[in-house]
Formats: sequence, structure tokens, C-alpha cells
Amino acid sequence: MNDTRTKNEIQNVPRRILSSLLSSVAAGVVPRSGSPYIAIGRQDEIAALLSDLENINDGGGALRFLIGRYGSGKSFLIQLIRGYALDRGFVTADADLSPERRLYGTGGSGVATYKELIKNLATKASPDGGALSKIIIRWVNGIRSDVAESGELSDAEFSKRVNGRIYSELREMEEFVGGFDFAKVVSEYYNATLADDEDKKSACLRWLRGEFASKTEARGTLGFSVSCIIDDDNWYDFIKLWASLVRKMGYRGFVVFIDECVNLYKISHRVSRENNYEKILSMFNDALQGRAPGLAIVFGGTPQFLEDTRRGLFGYEALRSRLCDSRFASGEYKNLIGPVIRLRRLTDDELFALITRITKLYSMYYGWEARITQEEMEEFLNICLAKAGADSMITPREMLRDYMTVLNILMQNENATFESVVGGITLKPADEKINSETVSDDTKDGDDAAPAARKISKEELDVLEF
Repeated sequence: MNDTRTKNEIQNVPRRILSSLLSSVAAGVVPRSGSPYIAIGRQDEIAALLSDLENINDGGGALRFLIGRYGSGKSFLIQLIRGYALDRGFVTADADLSPERRLYGTGGSGVATYKELIKNLATKASPDGGALSKIIIRWVNGIRSDVAESGELSDAEFSKRVNGRIYSELREMEEFVGGFDFAKVVSEYYNATLADDEDKKSACLRWLRGEFASKTEARGTLGFSVSCIIDDDNWYDFIKLWASLVRKMGYRGFVVFIDECVNLYKISHRVSRENNYEKILSMFNDALQGRAPGLAIVFGGTPQFLEDTRRGLFGYEALRSRLCDSRFASGEYKNLIGPVIRLRRLTDDELFALITRITKLYSMYYGWEARITQEEMEEFLNICLAKAGADSMITPREMLRDYMTVLNILMQNENATFESVVGGITLKPADEKINSETVSDDTKDGDDAAPAARKISKEELDVLEF
């Protein structure tokens, strides 16, 4: 699996994507589009997550935890996989947790997560979200086309057959929690489309988005009776319904990304925090026991969120026993088949390739040949690695933000030089420097010495760059 772009693709990045990409990197936030153009490393992690997509395409379920420090690339990897999923015909939804958005809560904090997911519902045709109505219309139009191919029919007979097909396909969903009302609202949305009833269409979409506060309000607005609404307690059941429905609509599956799970770790009230962890346990069991066909869920969180035995997932015994490492696992060997994927630090040569890639993209966007040589890029990386603890703790976010600042200054100030911008910063001793012919191996467990260096060829660097 090669997760980087070819030279030709790098040379033909759309300007709007390039603008968004560079602005996001400079601000230290994850680009929502264009991630593959700066994807360096992570081949194994990407391959593991793409294997989950194939699993849900076959009707299975999947759940993963992406664990890494702030700035290590969790959110970047989520957006990267989201793009891959869209390209492969999956429906995606993503949301960041916050004090107002949780997996379980009262006062709307649980259903707020559902609302955010549905707002960001995306397909290949609508990659930026807002695809709720579009996927329903696409499905109905597909049914209408199939019925039309069966021969000439009167308008009444045609409408009857289309309704029959819709009810037939939705009837299977009635066995799920909330399935009867879900199927009814989707059917009524189609009927409102035929009748050109914009008010009813809007009301149906509001119900599907979880925007009604009570059943009484829902019935009055919809104009027909429903036995439930989407709320804090049942929103996850409707995520499973969506996974079932999108497969009936011809998509390959439903992939849900939930980031910033550290906000659950920050909940001070123990009972509330454990209720959220209980919801994660329910999702975990559903995914691995086949009770959520066609659904993949990816959580992004910090090591504290996972490993803290007082407030993290490991503090909840049912999850600790499922997620903790085996006694036979060690840092020496990788294992990406389990539910937890820990993001390793990018190697020094991968960081150097990332700097090189950003330099090319920056020059392309501004039409300006960056006044920085390869040796100066190597020196910049050594400055970053000279910080205490950087050998194991340096993150792409902080490194790229600093590097973009250097590029900005050099472009806007003709009299500025690399040395004048970064001068005065103490580097490591010369024998610890990175150069174009030397790359550090990962430090062995318990070894505090500088990592040993190995020679790499120009061909290997070309692979990393492109």
C-alpha cells in the first residue's frame, strides 16, 4: 500500500486544495481536503484501516482506537482514511467530541453528537457533508429507474410499484430498535417529494437529524404519528439503522469517525464518565459480535484517554480487559490487527521527506522558488530534534508550524536568510546530526543513547518523497 502521491499528481494539485492545505498546516489544524498530498509514512496503519473497510463491505463490523499524543497525526489519519473511504464508495460521518457533545449524556449532549455526525454525512459526490437528503433521493431515483425499465405503466401503477419497492426494502429495518419509525419517515419523505410538499420534507429531515425535543412536537410538525424520536438514549441505534440503510441504497458501508475522545477523559463526574465508557463498550461488543453489520467506528484519543487507570478507559474494567496489551506484546514488534492502533513517532527520514514535500507544495502555490537548500532543511530538522525529548516526542504538527513560519519569513523578506531566521539556536553535536545520507534507527527500549545511524540510498529517499 503506497499512501503518497506520484510526482505528476504533486505537480498538478488544484489551487483551491493547495490553499486550504497550506493554511491548515500553518495554523496547526488538520486539512479537511488534500491530506494525501502530504501523507508520509503510516503505510501500515493505513493498510490496517483499509482492511476494516473491506470487512464492512462484506457485511461485518469494525471498531478501532487511534491513540497518539497531541499533534502526532490522529486527526490527520482520520481525514486521510475518510477520503479513501469516500473514494471507495462508502458513506462517512465525523464529529469531534466536546463538553457539549458526548456519547452519553443528559440535556442533549448525547444526541448532539448524532446531529454533528448527520450534519457531516458525506459521500463521494458530497465530500464536504450535508448528504442526508441527497442519498435518499439517489436511492429513490434508482428504484424509479428500475421500475421504469420493467415496461410502460400508468402514472398510478408506476407510483404504486415504486412505493411497494420502497416499503419492501425498508420493512427489513423494522426489526431494529426504532426501525419502524425510521422506515416510515423515509417513506413519507419520498411521498412528500412526489407531492412537492416542502414543509413535510423539511419535517422528515428534521426527524432524521434528531432535531425534535419531544414526540408531541414531532407528531405536530410531521403530520403523522411516530412512537419515538432520536434522543440521548437511542441515537446510537439510529447510527446502526443508517449503516443498514446505506447498504440498501447501494453504498458499501457506513464509516463513523469520532475524534477528540480525550474530552470523555476530562469529565469530572465519575458516573457520567463511566456512562460514556459503557456506551463505548456497547459499540465495541456490537462491532465484534456482528450486531452492527456494515458499520465501522474509529475513535481518536490520547494515551491518557486510553491508559489512565483512574479516569481513562483502563479505569473501566470491562474495557481494560478488552483493550490492554497482551503480556506477549512489546514495543519491539508491531501488531495492527487488534482494536488499538498506537501511532509511532515518524522516523527522522520520514520527517525530512515531509519537510521536502511541504517545500515543493509551498513553492508551487506561491510561484516562488523557496530560498532554502537541502542542507538548510537538514539543519532545521536537527534544530527540531535538538529539543529535550524530541527523539521520541516530536510531532509533525509542531515541526510543520515552525517550518511554515520560516518559509513565510523568507518569502516576504528578501534580505532574510535561513541563518538569520534560525540563528542563535543551539544544535546537537555534529555526530548526532541528520544528513541526506544518514537516518536514525528507532531507539531500543531502555537505551538512552543517541540512536545508531544507517546509510540510506537516494532511491529510498525518492520513495519517501513521492
